[in-house]
Formats: sequence, structure tokens, C-alpha cells
Amino acid sequence: MASIGLALPQFPAGAQLLGPVERTVGGLADTVTDTLSSGLGATERLAEDARDLTRARLRGLLRANSSALEADRRGFPVVRGEVVALSPSAASLAKAQSAGFAIARSEVLEALGVTLVTLRTPEGLRARDALAKLRKLDPAGSYDLNHIYIGAGQAVPVGNEDSQKPTGGRPLVGLIDRGAGRHPALDGLIVEQRGFAPGGVVPGGHGTAVASLLVGRDGRFRGAGAGLPLLVADVYGDGPTGGSAQALARALAWMAAREVPVVNVSLVGPPNLLVRTSVTAVQRRGLIVVAAVGNDGPAAAPLYPAAYPGVVAVTGVDSNNRVLIEAGRGPHVDFAAPGGDMAAAAARGGYSRVRGTSFATPLVAGRLAAMEGSAVARIERAKTEAVDLGRKGADSVYGMGLLCGKCRNMVN
Repeated sequence: MASIGLALPQFPAGAQLLGPVERTVGGLADTVTDTLSSGLGATERLAEDARDLTRARLRGLLRANSSALEADRRGFPVVRGEVVALSPSAASLAKAQSAGFAIARSEVLEALGVTLVTLRTPEGLRARDALAKLRKLDPAGSYDLNHIYIGAGQAVPVGNEDSQKPTGGRPLVGLIDRGAGRHPALDGLIVEQRGFAPGGVVPGGHGTAVASLLVGRDGRFRGAGAGLPLLVADVYGDGPTGGSAQALARALAWMAAREVPVVNVSLVGPPNLLVRTSVTAVQRRGLIVVAAVGNDGPAAAPLYPAAYPGVVAVTGVDSNNRVLIEAGRGPHVDFAAPGGDMAAAAARGGYSRVRGTSFATPLVAGRLAAMEGSAVARIERAKTEAVDLGRKGADSVYGMGLLCGKCRNMVN
């Protein structure tokens, strides 16, 4: 696509980072091309840097919100003092209460066929230890922590606003992220937003950028599904527990109830029973879930929901169609799409340079949403459109190949 005639500022590749970590991520994005040409050792160091930045990012999130968050056994953030029970029986709840757990809240997600019961842990017991206690007490029950999921790209808050615009019809693509802010690329489009975390809809840089790559249109700037009606679920709001597994489940239930055929999830985190159950439920209803593989480097463990069966997992490539060195790899990778050396809508107007698997994902989701037919038919068509990269045939780096390669909005 033709280059946008704008001076495009740096859009760092990390999300909600603090101080020096944020600056380091920006530097990481700037030096990737030079490092790739410096040999294998430098490439491996850069991949390790990506993992280190993610660890620092999670530690910073936990430190900044220690009253609301704590760590699971692998260091991933979870909501402090909570365990989530999935459709528990009366007997299971009685066992939990007899062990000192208290029912904090309960809700039915009809579109998923799931009842969520949030249990407060006994005083002084860490969430991870409380989970182990419950699973031992009730092996037949379904319990997990309320994990926090993070964006695979930058998220810059731009202020709370009422952004709900009921469409009155069926949206053709969904976005689970932060809210999308006002921007020329989204002007005049059908965009409906709803908040699923404390604070409601709070537009941010990450949500705005991803929305523009999904459906935006502004002069020569075009999203992969330019002009399609968009449904946005803000799972972050303005509180420290934004991005929780519960918020993600509620958002997926909303998407299923509105019969959105394709849902973009540019968020990553650890495996979680509630998220897996929710993803499986919407897939059974015919929805395609498209998710980013994450930016923790090629040696990192798979991230979720991208690694769940049936989810369309997306990696990113640069302008030379080389995989981003920080992108995750594995047998779950389905497609590659442009994820670097390109532009997306910036939080406060204009366009910014973006990099990361977060920004490749909406190009695949938008392309799938622009197609017609069942989920199976759309995926089969995408396979025929994909351009093989790397080793011949499907592989763990590029999946089935590059999709929507011409969707890149170039930077100057």
C-alpha cells in the first residue's frame, strides 16, 4: 500500500510499561533491523531481551498494584484473594464455604452456558495456595485463578468517554482490548463499545490502533476490513484488575450473543480454565477467535488464548517478510501478517509507527471478517490466499503463510 505522507512518531512495542522499561522497549523496536543483520548471537540476545522485558513488565504491574494483584506460581499476575469457580454445584459451594471461602459474586453467562462464582479466599491465604486447597478439597470441581491478560503491544490511556453507539444490527467483526478512541480513521463507521471492567469504556492507544487496522479508513489508510461494523469490548477500564480472565469471558459472551463472526484478541497470558472454556463455547457457536502469539521471543512457552485449539494464532513479519524476532513460535501458529514497519492510528490523532504481533492480528481478523460463509469456509479461503514463507508448507514460524500482505500501511 502507498506510504502515508505523514511524519510518524515511534510507537513502542510494549504495553503499559513503566519508566525506563518503556524506553527500553522503544529502543528494542528501533534496533531490530540492525540486530538481525549482525548474526545469530545478536538475534538470540534480542529474543532474550524481549523475554526480560515481559518479565519486567509483569513485575512492574504487580508492584504498582500490590493491593489488588498478586502472582501465581509462574509469576503471572492474578486478582488478589480470588478464585473463580465454573458452574459449581451446591455441594461444591458448601465444601468451599466450610473451608473458609466466601461467595463474593455470581453471574450467569448465558451465551457461554457458564455460571461464574467468584470466591474470596480465607484470610491470609494466597490465591495460588487457595486454588490448590480447593482442588484438593473438590477434585471434581472446576476452579482457576482470575489471571490478568496484557496486550501484545503498547496501550496508552487517552481518557474516559462514553463511546457506546448501538449499531442496531449485526456487527461483522469484534475487538476485545481497550476501548477505541475518536480518530479520523474511525469517523463515520459503525462502532459500538461496552466496558467489562471497572471504569467502563476507557479508550487507549492500543485499542485505537488495533481498531484502525481492523476497520479503519482515512484517505490512503485502510484497515483489512475497512468500513465493517465493529463491536468493541473494553476489558481494561481504569482499574488495576483490568484485563482479567473474568472480563475476557464476559466480553466473549457478549460477542457470542451478538453473533459476531470474527473476534480479534490482541491479548496474551497464561493458560486459564475460564478463558479456555469461554473460547471453546464461542467456537461451538461458529465464531472465529483470532489471537496474537505474543512478543516473548521464539524460545518462550506458548501464550494464550492463541495456543488453544481452533484459535487462529497470528505472528508478525517486517517489511521484508521476515518474522519479528520477538514473535512467539510453535505448532499453534496459523498465519503471519504485517506486524512491523507500518502505521496505525495514534491515540491523540495522526498515525504512529507500530510493531508487534498485536498489530498483525487485526489484519488477519479483518481479512477473515471481510469474507463470507461459515467459519470453516473462511479459514479454508484464507489458506488458499496465504503466501508460503520460510520452510515449504506449514511451519512453526509462519504457520500456513502470509495473509493480507498488501494490507500494510507503510511508514515513511
